[in-house]
Amino acid sequence: MRYGQFCPVAKAAEVLGERWTLLVLRELVAGATRYAELQRGLGRISPSVLSARLRALVDHGLLERVPGSGPHGWEYKLTPAGAELAPVMEKIGVWGQRWVRSRMTPDELDVELLMLNVQRYFDGRAFKGDGVIGFVFSDLHGTKRRWWLLVDRGETELCVQSPGRADDVTLTCRVRTLAEIFSGDTTFQAARATHRLELRGSEKFVRSADRWLRTSPLALVAPAHPRAT
Repeated sequence: MRYGQFCPVAKAAEVLGERWTLLVLRELVAGATRYAELQRGLGRISPSVLSARLRALVDHGLLERVPGSGPHGWEYKLTPAGAELAPVMEKIGVWGQRWVRSRMTPDELDVELLMLNVQRYFDGRAFKGDGVIGFVFSDLHGTKRRWWLLVDRGETELCVQSPGRADDVTLTCRVRTLAEIFSGDTTFQAARATHRLELRGSEKFVRSADRWLRTSPLALVAPAHPRAT
């Protein structure tokens, strides 16, 4: 995409304005480094489009492709030019949360992205120990109905199959409920009080759930136009 203008905004838009590019950068800024991680966070993006966007970001000097830390594959690392976009992405997120906040329509309720964010912002210090956290989405069926967070020595692993141990605590709700809690549209306490969220399991984990299940960093951004209730 070329605009034929010397303006710095136009030149930046030539790099960042392609469809999916900002969301690819969102995942990279959030810590994704591998192709599969990027695919997981981007949902509907096709492999060909993701590959094209990554190549373009490498060509423009925002990314570098380096051998992975494991025995196979490659990783993508932000260059200084790419890392400098982190506060820009934050500002865009704040603007979006304030002015074009999601109404949580069914096509926006991406359970995989939601659970990735739950893992990213999980507070292991508040969890205080190792354990298995089960999530049951009452409005889903099949493989997306149940998810697990395996907490081991402060590290968390998101599992789509049972880790082979009983849940230490289980959260049951609809996808919309957890998305609204994460985004700041409702509170953990309000969801429990109205029975939209149920917790069962070890009392110490249940008591601290509103601390280890952290919300989005943008959750406190108030909408510019509060919705009618």
